[in-house]
Amino acid sequence: MRQPKILTTLKTYDMNQFTADLIAGMTVAMVALPLSLAIAIASGADPSKGLVTAIVAGFVISALGGSRVQVGGPTGAFIVVVFGVIVEHGYDGLVMATFMAGFILLVAGHFRAGRLIAFVPEAVVNGFTIGIAVVIATSQLKDFFGLSIENLPAEFVEKVPALWDARATLNLSALGIALLAVVLIIALRRIAPRFPGLIVAVGVASLLVTLFALNVDTIHSRFGDLPSTLPMPSLPDISVSRIVELFPTALVIAFLAGVESLLSAMVADRMIEGKHRPNAELTAQGAANIVSALFGGLPATGAIARTATNIKAGGKTPVAGIIHALTILLIMLLAAPLAGYLAMPALAALLMITAWNMSEPHKWGEYARARPSDRALLVLTMLLTVFIDLTVAIGVGVAIGLALRLSRRESVQTDWTPPER
Repeated sequence: MRQPKILTTLKTYDMNQFTADLIAGMTVAMVALPLSLAIAIASGADPSKGLVTAIVAGFVISALGGSRVQVGGPTGAFIVVVFGVIVEHGYDGLVMATFMAGFILLVAGHFRAGRLIAFVPEAVVNGFTIGIAVVIATSQLKDFFGLSIENLPAEFVEKVPALWDARATLNLSALGIALLAVVLIIALRRIAPRFPGLIVAVGVASLLVTLFALNVDTIHSRFGDLPSTLPMPSLPDISVSRIVELFPTALVIAFLAGVESLLSAMVADRMIEGKHRPNAELTAQGAANIVSALFGGLPATGAIARTATNIKAGGKTPVAGIIHALTILLIMLLAAPLAGYLAMPALAALLMITAWNMSEPHKWGEYARARPSDRALLVLTMLLTVFIDLTVAIGVGVAIGLALRLSRRESVQTDWTPPER
């Protein structure tokens, strides 16, 4: 079925459900706000693009999606792709690729491709996810340690030596703020797991920067004022040559959006003992990415961390995800200047923890005990993601994985273990 979940859940909607959705939606918004800003910055985009994506794409994903509790927006999985596209094709190229990816996902949903996730080998997904986590963590070292590097190289093999060469520029204030944010995020997560500790941790660390006038970069000092309104929608610059040039990138964005969203929906199903509609989910991702591109936003997908937060906070229906988007919009309209005080080292700490969670260290032992061919496929996909390119990693990984499956004469497993990140 491609019918959105909201149509069926609202038939029996009541005030108790709305109260639960309201609290959950506002809670998720407090988690999504700093994450959206940090993901946009790490992607090489203006931080406001993260807010725009969380608002417009998050609204569409919840309104049209096939899961009762899925929450969408910009995610860490896209950082590597987005950064590379902006460097090579400019931000307008990213918008066009996102626009095209949206239509690819609409076609996938129309032809009921939601079940095809079963054909993607689990080792490949785990491999490129760990690879993405390594790249994200490496990209945040500059702000985490407050290093002075005018032009940080994009390539991993060039970035690491550049970071090492800049070690003498270490900013102890920035490092202290980053470490404080890490401690607060971990402590609040353990003490009050349902509490939106991310915004509190980043907020407290950033407040200290302002109170003590520390020599630490903030969003405002680096990017200027954040806008307090949504931009007007507009079509990207469309041409045949541009479509041909960006089509491979659009395929990668569509693939990541589809896989991440369906994985997130599978995790949500297990948490609520429900069942999502995969084709409706793909259709929603397509519409969300088209709308995000029209507003100049980033690629979007279902976010596992935000979806899990929504469930733990008591979200019952897609209304919670809609409220999450509207809450971020309200903050943008009324309190955008306050977000400018958020400290860059605190946001870097947030993304470092996000990268750690993406890598799922609690499963490393399980990976080590897997059959040798699966271990090799995971490591190969990870290394290709880090040292070559995510597009190459996905293509090579899926091809080898399917070949291995055929050589073993295995049937497709539709119930493989989704990540818990």
